[in-house]
Amino acid sequence: MSAATATRTPSAAHASAGMGTLTGTRALVAFNLRRDRVRLPAWILALALGTLSTAGQFRTLYATPEDRASVLGTMDSPAGLAMTGPRHYLADYTFGSMLGHQMLGFTAVLAGLMSVLVITRHTRDEEETGRAELVRSTVVGRHAPLAAALCVAVVADLALALLLAAGLGAMDLAPGGPTGALLYGLAHAAAGLVFAGVAAITTQLTAHTRGASGMALAAIGVAYALRAAGDAGGDDVLSWLSPIGWVQRTYPYVDNRWWPLLLCVALAVLGAGAGFLLSTRRDVGAGLRAPRPGSPRASGALVRPVGFALRLHRSLLAGFGAGLFLMGAMYGAILGEADAMLQNIDGLQEALRRTGGASTAESFASMIMVILAVAASVHVVTAALRPRSEENAGRAEPLLATGLSRARWAGSHLAVALAGGTALLLLAGLGSGLAGAASTGDSGLVLSLVGAALAYAPALWVTAGIAAVLFGWLPGAAHAAWAVPVYAFVTGYLGPLLRFPAWMSDLSPFGHVPRLPASPMSWTPLAVLTVVAAALVLLGLEGFRRRDLQTK
Repeated sequence: MSAATATRTPSAAHASAGMGTLTGTRALVAFNLRRDRVRLPAWILALALGTLSTAGQFRTLYATPEDRASVLGTMDSPAGLAMTGPRHYLADYTFGSMLGHQMLGFTAVLAGLMSVLVITRHTRDEEETGRAELVRSTVVGRHAPLAAALCVAVVADLALALLLAAGLGAMDLAPGGPTGALLYGLAHAAAGLVFAGVAAITTQLTAHTRGASGMALAAIGVAYALRAAGDAGGDDVLSWLSPIGWVQRTYPYVDNRWWPLLLCVALAVLGAGAGFLLSTRRDVGAGLRAPRPGSPRASGALVRPVGFALRLHRSLLAGFGAGLFLMGAMYGAILGEADAMLQNIDGLQEALRRTGGASTAESFASMIMVILAVAASVHVVTAALRPRSEENAGRAEPLLATGLSRARWAGSHLAVALAGGTALLLLAGLGSGLAGAASTGDSGLVLSLVGAALAYAPALWVTAGIAAVLFGWLPGAAHAAWAVPVYAFVTGYLGPLLRFPAWMSDLSPFGHVPRLPASPMSWTPLAVLTVVAAALVLLGLEGFRRRDLQTK
């Protein structure tokens, strides 16, 4: 041992002895909140305003007890219960119980998604990029990064709960409204905390952010599927196996049960504790699950840019494909009951009349296609922005130092985004067509709804083109591409209900797609969208060719 090392060792040992495992947590919490000063408010406001807007729509669309009674038949069917929640809400279908029945399970999933992304962003992503090692080289305890991430998730979930409680409490949705509003808000916080605990575990299992997020999102999907299967089949045992089933069984505005929230808090604490324990059994940057040894010989596809890009995207693409197929099937299953469900709802009837269609089922199916297309566009934006993530992480530079051109490298990811988005539309249309044909007895719906879904492919291509332009010319603002699917959902789905002016829909590429099967096919707008998409992709690749690489 050298003299210099010998002189440093006592001071280092003294510093380690005086540092607890949570040292530095407060500073990391403040730092993480600063990093998320735009991201978290956007999440919270979107969930809160979306809920408040839906509550306001219920008051307009179902203004009388007769209007609310008109949907009970559909909501009491297996398909209706699978998409919404337990049957007990139907006993007294006030505006508040409608909100809890139809929205709580869905928005609890989104609250869980927000929490998962917070945890993985501030833990596993920091380790994968090497920033965590720099932070840990300072006076920071071993558990401080995970503790700080959990604190940020708690802050976000409680902020969402308070905003929902305040907003809904000001609305007269049911007798005892403020109590129901507070419980409704805290149910979201409880669901978010449960899945934050799940993410605290998954971040210890794998060395990759996408893997940790994927496992946590799969847990959300399993929880939702258990809840849906239990409610549809009348099997409370399955529903009680799901944290989403727990929060729905608080029955805000109906029974106002508080004790299921204690189950969520207990599971969240167990998840967080398990995360802390597992973190002591691995090295920084590594995961508990050893990487699976690859094949000794790479396939021929991996030496080509498109094949390599597809390998990177395949897990996410497969997850979206399964999800959209099931989502389409869930919506298609209620097409046969669309007439009975919507016949007394004047606002929706007016929106469907403006959509067109020979039947209510066709008009409703055209509205469903907008939702499915927007969901597919989430994958398109994710895939189109993957080159930016590779560039930030420093993985693009070694590849581009070889004979691989920038256009071929970035273009391979865009090709996966374009082709993958189209494949997702096909699966979504197939799921809705098969389920719709089964519910209506009309086998022609299969091809009709597959075609209606595929009609949105050019709009997805334009979305990918916008992401490419931002990546190529304004890489710092690349995430602004997420405004396209958000705006498309607001104008395409909520626009007909809220009677937005036509020019607002025209600002979205999705607004130029013919609303099949309710409207006749028109090839001209699809051809124009395709040309625009090609021009945007080429423009984005040219911008990337001209600029310098940027890394964080």
